[in-house]
This record gives sequence, structure tokens and C-alpha cells, in this order.
Amino acid sequence: MRKSVLSVFLLLISVSFAIPRRAAGRQDPDRKPDLLVDDDKVQCPTATFTSIQDAINAAKAGNLIRVCPGTYSEQLSINKSLSIEGDNGAIVLPVNMVANATGSSGTPIAAAILVEDAANVEIEGLIVDTSNSGVSACSPDLIGILYQNSSGSIEHNAVRSTKLSVSLNGCQSGDAIVVESLGGGTSKVTIDHNSVHDYQKNGITGNELGTEVAITNNVVTGLGPTTGAAQNGIQVGFGAKGGVLRNTVTDNVWAPCVSLTNCAFNATGILVFQSDDVRVEHNSVATNQVGVFANGQNAKIESNNISNSLVLVGIDLAGNDGLASHNDVTNSGQAAVLIEGNDNKVQSNEITEAPVGILKLAGTVGNTHSGNSFFDTLIPVEDPAPAHTVHVVPQR
Repeated sequence: MRKSVLSVFLLLISVSFAIPRRAAGRQDPDRKPDLLVDDDKVQCPTATFTSIQDAINAAKAGNLIRVCPGTYSEQLSINKSLSIEGDNGAIVLPVNMVANATGSSGTPIAAAILVEDAANVEIEGLIVDTSNSGVSACSPDLIGILYQNSSGSIEHNAVRSTKLSVSLNGCQSGDAIVVESLGGGTSKVTIDHNSVHDYQKNGITGNELGTEVAITNNVVTGLGPTTGAAQNGIQVGFGAKGGVLRNTVTDNVWAPCVSLTNCAFNATGILVFQSDDVRVEHNSVATNQVGVFANGQNAKIESNNISNSLVLVGIDLAGNDGLASHNDVTNSGQAAVLIEGNDNKVQSNEITEAPVGILKLAGTVGNTHSGNSFFDTLIPVEDPAPAHTVHVVPQR
């Protein structure tokens, strides 16, 4: 996000969920690759290519590229339908990265893997590491895998070290996986079973109208307490559609947020920002300042396990007509559930150890709660609560 800081009141939620069609290639596990790549031709002596990009350039639409173990010091650019499958130990480790794309805000981007204007692109089994990026300023933005106006899947990859030097840790840069749509285009991408960690700003992001993401079964781990950019583990925002299901999201903490009166900004586990109808279900979310933050219309926050929300809250319903149901919320700093919008429902949640179980902001209307269980919580419901603002920092 481009240095925007908005209060909970400005956040709008997200989206209708549909699982994008999976790219061709992995539907037949016995399919032989059309092109074989090995950096030194030791593991795969019959490989035709030593560079992944050379294989991409030579590939025909629909081809399968197999990448043998090795270290590939290159940025990749894909603009056609194809599948890339990495063997164990296939590492994309670009050196001295350069800008190869432009983001929705017009900011230049340096992406390790760029998929642009392409349908049915599958990336699977790669280690994507940008620790040698050489990016020495806040611009260009550093991204691990970027899909723009493209469809397909990102599965079983490890995307790591998407961060700048310590002296630049306040830059709003360093995103592991980003899917976005530009200029009226569309992107439909499944992001499944990836390991994402050591990012500076966001772990997994789906942004903009025209974008539809299914973010499932990933493990997303923040840096822990940091004084740099306020991190978000998973973000669906700015009109994107999608669902966030069965992920594990931990350790997104902005260290200067130490109390309710001294918390200029905060980090979130799952952030839904200016998008409607988003489903957030069956996730494990722990050790973030806000577990799940959702603002907009018709958010569904259901059957999540949310714990250790430092200083702030487990679930923040900042929009309207949202539902928080059947969640297990444990050990929240301020409240298990904070309601800042109107006509929200909080029902059948199990709340353990919170100063306040359900905290309703003064001036909100039409909110209801029923069937919730409270344990080790001195004030089950406080209505109305004094004015309070959560300052999330989305990525754009």
C-alpha cells in the first residue's frame, strides 16, 4: 500500500468467493515435461536449457517446464499459458533485481517472478528467495511472485526473504505474493499450500477490482515485533473478491503499538480492506495485534481459531452487515470482538480470556449478539464502548 493509513472506519470489506480454475498441467501427474531445465546439467543431464527464462521464451502455450534442483539467479517474466514445476531444491534467487512491472498506483515494481497478461499459468514447487535482490531504496517495490491481469495457480512454493535492508525497514515494500488487476483487466488465481515468511510488508495480497483469489492452506509467518512497516499476513482489498480459508497466519506485530493510548498503527493477521462479501473461514491466526480486521459489506468471519491478539482485538467488524460466528477467540489484549460498523451479528463464538468479550462502539446501530460463551472474561459485553480507532496499514 502506498503509505496510506486509515482508521477502521474507512476500511471496506471484501468479496464473493469463487475458486479460480486450476491451470492445466498438474491434472495429469504422469505427464512428462515438454521442456527440462538444469542450471549445471548434473541432476538432469538431458536438460535442454540451463536458464528458466530461456525455457519460458522457447515454450509454446500450454507447455510444462520442469526445473531440476539448482540455483537460478534470474528474474522471470511469463506472458503465455504454461506450467512451471520445480523439483525439490529448485531455487529462484535473482541478483541485482530491476524494475520489470508497474503497480496499480504507478509505482515501479521489481518482481522475482512476473506473470503478466497470461491465462492458466501454474507455478509449483519453487523456492523463491529475494535476499540478494540488491534493491537499495524504497522504490521499486520488491515482490516475490506477482500476477497482473492473469489467471492460474501458485501452489506448494516457498516464498521468503522479501525484504529490504534494516535501514529501509520502514518502506512500504516487500510483499511475498501479490495478485492484482490493472486498467480494467482481470486476475483469477488460486494460492494454495505455500510457505510464506520473512516479508517486510505483506505475506499474500489480492488487490483491485477484477481480482479474484482463493487463498487456502498457506502458512504465513511475519517477522514478529518490528519497528518498520506494519505487516499484514493476508490482505484482500480495494475491490478484490475472494476467500481466505484454512490458513495459518502468525507473528505480525508492529512493536511501537504498546497500549490502546499509544498505538499509532498496528499489524494484522488477516486484513479485508475496501472489498465486500469476503469469507474468512477455518483459519488459525495467532500473535498478531488484530487477528482479523474486516470492513465493508457482508464479511463472513466463521470457524476461525484466533489467539494472542496483542494489545488490540481478535476480530474487528469495522463494516456493515458482517457475521462473526463459531470462532474460538482466546487471549485478546482489549476485546475478543470489536464492533465498529452497523447491523453486524456476533453469534455462537467461544471467548476465553479478554478484558471485554464483545465491545460495541458508541454510535453504532443494529448490531446483535447471541449464543456466545464467555470464560475468564470480566465484562462479557460492553455497549456502548468509548470511541476507539484501530489504524490498519494496507498495502497498495
